[in-house]
Amino acid sequence: MRGIFVTSTVTACAAALTLPLLTTPTGAATAPAVRTAPAVGLSGVPGSTRSLPLVPLTAGDRALGGRPAERGLPPREVEPFSLVGIVWDSAAAELRGQAQVRTRAVGSRRWSAWQDVQIHDDDRPDLDSAEGASGRRRGATAPLWVGASDAVQVRVRAETVTDRTPEGPAFPVGLRLELVDPGKDPAPQPARPQGQAPSVPAAVPAAAPARAAEEPTIAASPALSEEEAATSAVNSLLAPLGATEIPARDKDGSGADVAATGPGDAPVKSPPQDPDTDGAADVDTTDDAADAAADDTTDGADQGSRYVEGGGYIGPRPRIVTRAGWGADESIRERGFVYTKTVRAAFVHHTASGNKYSCSQSASVIRGIYRYHVQSSGWRDMGYNFLVDKCGTIYEGRSGGVAKAVMGAHTLGFNSNSMGIAVLGTFASSTPPTAAVDAVARLTAWKLGLFGRNPLGSTTLVSAGGNLFKKGTKVRLKVISGHRDGYATECPGDLLYKKLGKARSTAARLQGR
Repeated sequence: MRGIFVTSTVTACAAALTLPLLTTPTGAATAPAVRTAPAVGLSGVPGSTRSLPLVPLTAGDRALGGRPAERGLPPREVEPFSLVGIVWDSAAAELRGQAQVRTRAVGSRRWSAWQDVQIHDDDRPDLDSAEGASGRRRGATAPLWVGASDAVQVRVRAETVTDRTPEGPAFPVGLRLELVDPGKDPAPQPARPQGQAPSVPAAVPAAAPARAAEEPTIAASPALSEEEAATSAVNSLLAPLGATEIPARDKDGSGADVAATGPGDAPVKSPPQDPDTDGAADVDTTDDAADAAADDTTDGADQGSRYVEGGGYIGPRPRIVTRAGWGADESIRERGFVYTKTVRAAFVHHTASGNKYSCSQSASVIRGIYRYHVQSSGWRDMGYNFLVDKCGTIYEGRSGGVAKAVMGAHTLGFNSNSMGIAVLGTFASSTPPTAAVDAVARLTAWKLGLFGRNPLGSTTLVSAGGNLFKKGTKVRLKVISGHRDGYATECPGDLLYKKLGKARSTAARLQGR
């Protein structure tokens, strides 16, 4: 991975909680007797993450040749939480079986039905990246949004043992439940005038070896911490410092956004060029002959000027809610930003976190996923570059700048030179809302256009290693692909995957193709 690292010191927070056991409920509508214990929260930090170990539920569970058949958590009252997941010590280990959870809503005496937790969380950092190789990374299921709850019960059942069952335990070491309280929505904060936005370090050339560069101290306004100011500053060409959203911009003006694509604060005068295409803007098409012709183009500077002056094939900029807008706690992520060379493709995901959320809860769901990725899974930041809710609102994901080539952790093997867009929800058997699909189209029309990509086209990415393609394999993929195109997974769900053709055609139309 050729990356550009802008790093400083690491700030991390963690919290744990030991809570009392409850009597097992006799039915879904029956409230067990409960005892409570005070929470151990994070002082001064909104929201919290708590861990509870999963244990053999009964002595009879130690069956199947000494392998425990079921682990879990008996009914337990806890401090309020809204998102759950299961993690274990080693990211290389696998949880083999079925996991289910049921919860009790705050203020209610009724328990929910059992809900499945997706065992395999296939959104993750590349193994050869600094993030993937870090000792902090843990194995994890996908997170599940359950809404504000104050009691939980978990059961994890081992898969049936057959002749094909792999050797080793079904339950990895350190199996535990994560309870995430996303905290309250942020209060509005004053924004600094755009002309006063602070700068961030200038980038090293994209082809240079990855190296660490110290972040200068940024003088934050009283409403912003140093990290909040740094996160906002990388969007300073698009919105004022501290802005909670980046406003929409029509197609005639969106070409100027190319200036914001560089990793540093110096405006870019043409679309970022990729050394692998001999300096051309590399506008991909589905025709291989046209691809070859584009790759042979050497007049990259003139082509880039056309994009800036006339907007080129850059779609209108959509409205984007910033990290400040959804309330990211910048103190828990790893400091600094990681960039890759360009954006060749967009991978579309679903979060597999369930569809039981309202649009007014979207920011809370995103804060929960963010905490789960960072504190529970051990990643440096949110894995996705962008998120989209069921009402079509677009949210900034991983920090580093919405117009920039930020390296995410969304598609194992293909996080370099790509971006990840996650639609909040689960779409294996549920139809994705039209507003969400249209938002994916609007976002890709703009962001892919900034890097000269045709949403109807194909491109070549080099695998960093995964379960479909070996490391070093050159893979031809659609510019707008589903997660399953680069990794053996059900993501983004059958019904969302079927909508990608519509997203491609709409994005191309918005680009003026």
